[in-house]
Amino acid sequence: MSNSAQKRAIESYRSRLTNRGIVRFELQALETDRDLIRTLARKLTEEGPEAGYLRRAVQQAVSGEPPKPGGILSALRRSPLVGADLDLTRPREEGRKADL
Repeated sequence: MSNSAQKRAIESYRSRLTNRGIVRFELQALETDRDLIRTLARKLTEEGPEAGYLRRAVQQAVSGEPPKPGGILSALRRSPLVGADLDLTRPREEGRKADL
């Protein structure tokens, strides 16, 4: 493979990443954290609830602010079952008799 073909392949790959909104940047960290940071960066580029949860957890840990109250309530409001009109009542029964 020639040098120009390699350069074109790298430029094409980076262009596709840019189209997805992913940018390259340099950072300084301890050698022992290399795998952790790479894994974190990889997870954050994925779409889905896990990336959002991870992003919020890291943001909260870095900011040093305590979690805002009402987190459970807001999670329940985002549930796909909101407005599903589920009947969650159950019949009351006396139970069974047991010889002791």
